[in-house]
Amino acid sequence: MRARREVSAGPPIAAVAAVLLCATLPLGTAHAFKSQLLSRRGSAPLGATHSVFYRTVYFEQKIDHFGFFEDGTFKQRYLVNDQHWHEEGNPILFYTGNEGDITWFCNNTGFMWDVAEELGAMLVFAEHRYYGESMPFGQDSYKDAKHLNYLTSEQALADFAVLIRELKKTVPGAQDSPVVAIGGSYGGMLSAWMRMKYPNVVVGALAASAPIWQFTDMVPCSVFYKIVTEGFSRNGADCSDSIRKSWSAVDNVSSTEGGLKWLSNEFSLCSPLEKEDVLVFKAWLQETWVNLAMVNYPYEANFLQPLPRWPVQVACTYLQDSSLPDAPLLQGISKAVKMYYNYTGNTQCLRISETATGNLGYLGWYYQACTEMVMPMCTDGVQDMFEPQSWDFEAFSEECYGRFGARPRAQWAGTVYGGKDIGSHSNIVFSNGNLDPWSGGGVTQSFSSNLVAVVIQDGAHHLDLRFNNNYDPSSVLKARALELKYIKMWIEQHSLSNKAAAPCCL
Repeated sequence: MRARREVSAGPPIAAVAAVLLCATLPLGTAHAFKSQLLSRRGSAPLGATHSVFYRTVYFEQKIDHFGFFEDGTFKQRYLVNDQHWHEEGNPILFYTGNEGDITWFCNNTGFMWDVAEELGAMLVFAEHRYYGESMPFGQDSYKDAKHLNYLTSEQALADFAVLIRELKKTVPGAQDSPVVAIGGSYGGMLSAWMRMKYPNVVVGALAASAPIWQFTDMVPCSVFYKIVTEGFSRNGADCSDSIRKSWSAVDNVSSTEGGLKWLSNEFSLCSPLEKEDVLVFKAWLQETWVNLAMVNYPYEANFLQPLPRWPVQVACTYLQDSSLPDAPLLQGISKAVKMYYNYTGNTQCLRISETATGNLGYLGWYYQACTEMVMPMCTDGVQDMFEPQSWDFEAFSEECYGRFGARPRAQWAGTVYGGKDIGSHSNIVFSNGNLDPWSGGGVTQSFSSNLVAVVIQDGAHHLDLRFNNNYDPSSVLKARALELKYIKMWIEQHSLSNKAAAPCCL
């Protein structure tokens, strides 16, 4: 499926709220929402297929786990594969669903499928409320702030906890099964928080590319775009410099009607650019560079778009001379952009309203970013290759209120999940690739022997959760082996604990 997302008019500003699986995008006229995503998650090489079999099940969940006035329920979708789960008490690998359709994550989280047989594990992929088919109020779920009020990570975690307890109660042989939470991007954040909040429900968690510190006062707002830029600079300073200079080049060329027509033709746009479209056009370019950084995988892949091996390196082959005049500079930019959007050669024209997969629930994530998931981001045009844009919480709050009638709580994520004070927790592996922009908000240093950070050299967004591939760098192979080692250790700890607690007869 062709990657897609909707873009609203607005300035090409630094990301504020990002759908973790994707990139950055302004909405409105202030410091508004930008997609991140995070994936949400990895897919097979082009032309390759992986057999994935599951059954779809629905579970009746409470709409509100924490109050007593709203007593309604909804059907939460989850997917199950138990083809390798043959013995009583065998483990359950539980994917904590992200901001999108759970079938997409199920098909793109190859690590779980690759280790299921060795562990004899049941695989469960649970859909996040308000995404995919798991709508608390059906078609009215996004109607207004009143209906969206129950879209929070805390409610989602409670959904997962209730579902796991139900599975262990109703599935024969699962009563004593250890459950390991696994997730990538926002799903990785949820898997870590699942272990923190419900250690009685999951014995451990693998949190891949989980930016649990990408919140107010935890990391610099500039870190995300600095890492994006570093990924391009690795292929020569002229590459990132060309992109840095392209913003003024676009402004110069678009200042005339003839220049707008030239840009439209050069970038093969489906609709001719108007003067009022230039800010959206630059936002589209900005998100394209971020997406490329996130999916800079070592093999052909079809995650956000069909792409070649090391797509950032390929893009940079068109950006080798930053001293070029405006028109030839933008011709190189155009070639790099077309590599992202038309690698297969099947795309007739490009739409500046489309950049990433339609399996993600952008509106739901925008609401979450406007309430509890406040992720400050900024650029300065010096340490990064983007136009300068400061973080303005007040403007962001106004944008959120205008869109949803809700105000963001800047400090809430740190309050409810402990911020950077996580040392008292245990049995969590945080993995991050050094090429992934989200690693700047991730845990990249171990706290203890059971609160472990794994940094993957030459790894982009949750590369370790993707299916095994012949082109995988040794770093990701080692990371997966280490992650599997910890999962086995948690399972063994659970088994020993159960034996120690078992009653004995004389």
